[in-house]
Amino acid sequence: MRAFNAELSKLFSLPGIWLAFVIGAVAPAVIAALDSIAQKEEIIAGVSTRLSEVGYIGLGLGVQGVIILGVLAVSSEYLTESSESGGGQQITTSLTVVSSRLHFLLAKAGAVTVISILLCIVAIMTTLSATQLVLGGYTPAFEWSRLIGAVFYWTFTALLALGMTVLTKSGMIPLAVLIINTSLVSFSFLLSKVTKLALYLPDRAGLEMFMFTSDRFLTPFTGGLVMFAWAVVLFIVAAIVFHRRDVAA
Repeated sequence: MRAFNAELSKLFSLPGIWLAFVIGAVAPAVIAALDSIAQKEEIIAGVSTRLSEVGYIGLGLGVQGVIILGVLAVSSEYLTESSESGGGQQITTSLTVVSSRLHFLLAKAGAVTVISILLCIVAIMTTLSATQLVLGGYTPAFEWSRLIGAVFYWTFTALLALGMTVLTKSGMIPLAVLIINTSLVSFSFLLSKVTKLALYLPDRAGLEMFMFTSDRFLTPFTGGLVMFAWAVVLFIVAAIVFHRRDVAA
C-alpha cells in the first residue's frame, strides 16, 4: 500500500499530469459536441444512421488523456535529474525504496488504473453535458453498460501505454503510436481491410465494449476480454524485460 501511495504521489507531482487531466476531461466532450452538431438535423428528422454513436464517439476518440497518463507514469522515471540533484534518474531511487521490481510495477499500474477510472468518470460527465447542451430533448438515452465499457476501454488503454513505455524506456514512441492510432489513423481499421485478425487488436476489440456500429465483429463482453488479454500479456512481457534489464543501461 505504501508503494501504491508513493506512485500516486509521484504522478500528482508531475507537471504533465495536469495536461493529461485537462485533455482527458475536455477532449471527449468537444468531440462529442462537434459530432452532435454535425448530426443534429438528421437526429431531429429521425433519419440519423449513427444515432448509436452519439456521445460515445467522444469517449472512443478522446482517450489521449489516459495515454499521456500511462506514458508519464513510466517515462518520468527515466528523466535525468538536474546536476544539483546528482544527475541521476528517479528509477534508481524508486528501486532502492521498493526492492521488488514486480511490486514496483504493480503499484504503478494500480495508481494508473485508479486515476484512469476517475478521469473517465469525469469525461463521461462532461460528454453527457456537452451532448445534452447541443441536442437538448433529442439526446438519446445513455446506457450504463456502455458507459462502464468505456471506463474499461480507457483503463486498458492506459495500461497498454504503461506497458509499451516500460519496454521502450521512452515516452515518444508510445505517445506517437497510440495518439495517432486513436485520433487520426486507426492501424487496426486499415489492417482489417487485409485480414479479419486485425479486428482482434486491442483498440478495435476494446471499442466493441461501447461503440455499437453496423460493422461490429465482437460482442461487448468478448471485446473486453480480448483487450484485457492484450493488457495482461503486455504487462507480463514488460515485467519480464524490466526484471532482467540493467537499470543503468
